[in-house]
Amino acid sequence: MFERPQSGERALLVHMDVNDENHREDITEFEELAVSAGAEVLDIITTSRHKPEPKYFVGVGKAKEIQAQVKAQEIQLVLFNHALSPSQERNLEALLECRVLDRTGLILDIFAQRARSFEGKLQVELAQLKHLSTRLVRGWTHLERQKGGIGLRGPGETQLETDRRLLGMRIRQINKRLEKVRRQREQGRQARRRAEIPTVSLVGYTNAGKSTLFNTLADDHVYVQDQLFATLDPTLRKIQPSDDIELILADTVGFIRHLPHDLVQAFQSTLQETAEAHLLLHVIDAADEKRDDNIAEVEAVLRQIGADSVPTIQVMNKIDLTGGKPRIEFFEDGGIRRVWLSAHSGEGVDMLQQALVDVFRKEMVNGRLTLEPSQARIRARLFELGAVRDEQIDEAGRYQLDILIGRRELEQLSRKEDLRLVDLLQ
Repeated sequence: MFERPQSGERALLVHMDVNDENHREDITEFEELAVSAGAEVLDIITTSRHKPEPKYFVGVGKAKEIQAQVKAQEIQLVLFNHALSPSQERNLEALLECRVLDRTGLILDIFAQRARSFEGKLQVELAQLKHLSTRLVRGWTHLERQKGGIGLRGPGETQLETDRRLLGMRIRQINKRLEKVRRQREQGRQARRRAEIPTVSLVGYTNAGKSTLFNTLADDHVYVQDQLFATLDPTLRKIQPSDDIELILADTVGFIRHLPHDLVQAFQSTLQETAEAHLLLHVIDAADEKRDDNIAEVEAVLRQIGADSVPTIQVMNKIDLTGGKPRIEFFEDGGIRRVWLSAHSGEGVDMLQQALVDVFRKEMVNGRLTLEPSQARIRARLFELGAVRDEQIDEAGRYQLDILIGRRELEQLSRKEDLRLVDLLQ
């Protein structure tokens, strides 16, 4: 479709320091992104400006320097650690005669490689098409040879409109399919609500160790790799930190600084697992020098998806790299603030499991409930909820039930039956 240079793996990275905090990026993280995408990084060019230059993003002199490097080292791909406008991307490709990709395009490429499930592939394709649609007008170099005016419009204009229409049709198709997947995912969430199983969602900056912690808690074997975005598709597993507590543990995609907006929108149904969780475990790389910045970025994304009001425990991971000791930090009101552990070595994981038990036991009601024979419907509902741990019938024919149930579920049942069940508990 596009008359653009073919890309390869021999890459040159371009990083520019700017005064604007909204455009400032981390060069180390960018290099990790390039390697994660499979690029062979041959060199890194850095520069600084007060603000981006409209034509090439970098200054003309720096653009010429990049051009010389491309020719000298036979570079196939130039990666910019910033968001480029369609015109800047096109101007750079015309000057350098090789493929140019910005930070957003690079992240989208990594996501395309990592997606495994049907839903994940659809979500990535949707984000890619939305990103591509903004660059379509610059993709056809032969449009520059077309003359304007009545009777002089060539086939290039028709081709451009055709491509726009095809892109629009494909985007609509994907949205319809994703809507069906969203409905299926919502049905799964409703089933878990009916079963009254709380959900705990792991969130955090990419490569913070979420999947390693997930495997440790769930005794599972989710793919783990020391690279950015190793885990893309969400994974749900049932865990039982104690005999009386059962939870659904969810491992989600890692966040990153300036995560592309199209990706956040495309992964809305996946991230909904986080927004509707009962508790978030914010996994943090305690050994990372930029951990405070990473925490801020994760919290920004959580606000964006409406998950900032969900109760959160910070999990300070990788203490085996810092020499720290496993411990729990509390808020002044006694709530759990942080758990320090190492998912890799297992140190402190038992503390986190106990913290989960403590949190959810506070939400549980444990006691003996006496019901009259006429209240058999309430008894049946408690059995449906799996809340009855033991049952006896006294001499008067009354049901003596030992129950363990969520406080919220008990209150809902009380309202439905117009009876203060909590007052009947012994």
